[in-house]
Amino acid sequence: MSPQNLTYRQAIEELETILRALETDAVDVDDLTTRVQRSAELIRLCKQKLRSAESAIDQVFENLEEEDEEYPEQ
Repeated sequence: MSPQNLTYRQAIEELETILRALETDAVDVDDLTTRVQRSAELIRLCKQKLRSAESAIDQVFENLEEEDEEYPEQ
């Protein structure tokens, strides 16, 4: 599945699955490169989703501050 189609939770779960396989030596050398590349894609996706969420949250707080300035409490 393309990383762009995954939710943050799905990406983290797949990363955890890959990590468990690597920790138990269940990955052969031929598959190692593929797993590492997939992990990098998933990490990029997670970082992008976190940045996006942070930006959205910052915008909410900025809007609240602007509202407070427009309509100060009396």
